[in-house]
Amino acid sequence: MIPTERLQQIKERLEYVEARMSAGEGDIAALGREYAELRPVVSQIAEWERLVAEIAEAEALLADPEMKALAEEELPDLRARLPEAEHAVQLALLPRDAADARPAMLEIRPGTGGDEAALFAGDLARMYQRYAEAKGWRWEVVEEQLSELGGVRELVVRIAGEGVFARLKYESGVHRVQRVPETESGGRIHTSAATVAVLPEAEEVDIRIDANDLRIDTMRSSGAGGQHVNTTDSAVRITHIPTGIVVTSSEKSQHRNREIAMQVLRARLFDQQRQQADAERSADRKAQVGSGDRSERIRTYNFPQGRLTDHRIGLTLYRLEQVMAGDLDEIVDALTAHAQAAQLAEMEG
Repeated sequence: MIPTERLQQIKERLEYVEARMSAGEGDIAALGREYAELRPVVSQIAEWERLVAEIAEAEALLADPEMKALAEEELPDLRARLPEAEHAVQLALLPRDAADARPAMLEIRPGTGGDEAALFAGDLARMYQRYAEAKGWRWEVVEEQLSELGGVRELVVRIAGEGVFARLKYESGVHRVQRVPETESGGRIHTSAATVAVLPEAEEVDIRIDANDLRIDTMRSSGAGGQHVNTTDSAVRITHIPTGIVVTSSEKSQHRNREIAMQVLRARLFDQQRQQADAERSADRKAQVGSGDRSERIRTYNFPQGRLTDHRIGLTLYRLEQVMAGDLDEIVDALTAHAQAAQLAEMEG
């Protein structure tokens, strides 16, 4: 059931925002953001209203002997389009995650499996980098530690662009791989894992950090294979004493390292706050996609069979090669649709 009163409020709000922007009143940046959010919702409402009006007109023509045949021909198609239009409006009305439009911090670390886990973590990093490039997003490495074989021991990346967090937020969790490692002479399939965390970037207004809660250490930069190696004590490690969160950054400029480390620390504290709020709001979060539980096994990549399975929604694809090349849209769309369906069910229940 479409709440028509709510639709009218949204249309009136858009008109108000447009009028204020035209007059140059208020916080133009905030109004611009609200306008960008409301405009597609109002477009969806207008499409649904047009369809409802067309159905009403066609039904009225049934009483006209001359137009009855034409109306009977048009009505089935118009009525068939109505459920989809209603669903589109319902989705547009769902509460937005305020962090969806933000840049994201992507963190990848190997789990169980030794060198093979580090190599798989590197494969995941390349998969996300290719996806980011396809979307036209910026990929900025914050911290990178490579293994001797070229795998990833730790990777922290800032990704900026349109809708980054909205598209990547369901990637957090344990990613499991099943394949024959290059170092395996017997051809046996090994299972290993890597953990992925996707955090929305926090602004200073979101998280206030007391300087007294921080311990800041400087140390010599180092890394495998000559990564970020220099002879000055420029690397920075920041420890947030109340939570025990530790962040490091190893760029060449110590000043820049402090900036980057604080950015990552804010993101982690902001993510912690969001998870606590989610847990309080919903007792059954475990059943939802994107619960944010970093220890939850979310996906298996089976290389011998070319198969990818997302365990949260029971999705299996036999196109692993394309996925690893950065073609993630089918998975992301399915996860998003599942989350939206859960939201709709919650609202209707």
